[in-house]
Amino acid sequence: MTASREVQLAARPVGEPRPGDFRLVEVEVGDPGPGQILVRNTFMSVDPYMRGRMNDVRSYVPPFALHAPLEGGAVGEVVASSDERFAAGQTVLHSLGWREYALVDAEHARPIDPDGVPPSAYLGVLGMPGMTAYVGLTEIAGLREGETVFVSAAAGAVGSVAGQIARLRGCRVIGSAGSAEKVAYVRDELGFDGAFDYHDGDVTELLRRAAPDGIDVYFDNVGGEHLVAAISAMRQHGRIALCGAISLYNATERPPGPWNLALAIGKRLTLRGFIVSDHAERYEDFAREVGGWVGEGAIRYRETVVDGLERAPEAFIGLLRGQNIGKMVVRLGG
Repeated sequence: MTASREVQLAARPVGEPRPGDFRLVEVEVGDPGPGQILVRNTFMSVDPYMRGRMNDVRSYVPPFALHAPLEGGAVGEVVASSDERFAAGQTVLHSLGWREYALVDAEHARPIDPDGVPPSAYLGVLGMPGMTAYVGLTEIAGLREGETVFVSAAAGAVGSVAGQIARLRGCRVIGSAGSAEKVAYVRDELGFDGAFDYHDGDVTELLRRAAPDGIDVYFDNVGGEHLVAAISAMRQHGRIALCGAISLYNATERPPGPWNLALAIGKRLTLRGFIVSDHAERYEDFAREVGGWVGEGAIRYRETVVDGLERAPEAFIGLLRGQNIGKMVVRLGG
């Protein structure tokens, strides 16, 4: 048996999650049985989609159970293995985060070789967020060279990669972010052609100034006012990849839909939601193209790192408040 700690969901949040909605518990983890590996987690991910899983509602994934450990992406070191595909000392990616040690079915783990990048990059630019950006643009939005692309939450884990992919594929890219620091990061470090702080005024007007000739593609991470603004700015036959709606995740009342959705008829728009796990067949394309750009330094990324499993709830709440630049990860001890 191995002593470990894990973060459990103590109560279902109402509105914004609070520290009391989580509980840090000491447990013992058994030795791996046939087809299992024991992993000491070194980094874990907090992601916006986790907020939806804290509600007891039907969705594309089951809700988190009360008084049970939360789950999410993690990387760590194999310390014991009962599967011939894995050996002690290997670094692996899996989905049992929010704990120090995880007993993982080997079929649900993937070995990674973090050559030249930190292992945590496989929770961000080279992991699910990066692939979400890639699939959303190439598969869902059908991105074409020469188009104008608008990305909301452009300083976040997904948006920062989406904007850079669009730029590298020959598009003009506009981003929105939540502070002057983030706008500078998006524009000056990531190479967006334009960016604005959505706190500076009406989002529709801010987008109109940034893209006076309109946009062809909108990568939506925010919903709400951003979606309204994008619909207004869309050129004919524009496409919207509906990835997330973080502005609505903590809502306690049903938010109104976009008031200008009727514009989609005359503009012949396509609005398409997607879940990245439905597109696993694109992983090799993503790893080759985006991995190559990361290796060359053509795609840049940042991480906001919070230390200690006990601070994972704090990191998650901070993520929903926009306190991160790039990917928010939690570094575990040891």
